[in-house]
Amino acid sequence: MAEEQQDVETLKKRGRRRLVGAVALVLLAVVVLPMVFDPEPKSTLPPVSVRIPGENETPFAPKLPAKPSHRAEYVIQVGAFTRPDPVLAKLAGAKLPYYTEPAQGDLVRVRAGPFASREAADQALAKLKELGLKPGAISAK
Repeated sequence: MAEEQQDVETLKKRGRRRLVGAVALVLLAVVVLPMVFDPEPKSTLPPVSVRIPGENETPFAPKLPAKPSHRAEYVIQVGAFTRPDPVLAKLAGAKLPYYTEPAQGDLVRVRAGPFASREAADQALAKLKELGLKPGAISAK
């Protein structure tokens, strides 16, 4: 009887091993076979279409970017101030266009302009000197 019990245990072990092997083979077939038999792998990128013109068609002409207007604007640096309010009041009183820019630390850069032409900037420079300011040179914006 002990011998029969041992034969039954051996048969159960062999059966379990066969079952595990069969499951492994089926799993391998389910995973690997679709990859093997897929003729063209799926691409995640959209297809690129390329059109090559024939010899009788018009030649390639690249599109040129739009030309920016050649209208230059001129500005005059009035100065850099920690308290620009008195200077801004003078510029507003003289009816000169101006704008401010932050500079290093607590300084504020004051510029007169923009002016459409160099002549208008020259006139504004003379007006700034009449106001008692010491403006910088005229520069293109």
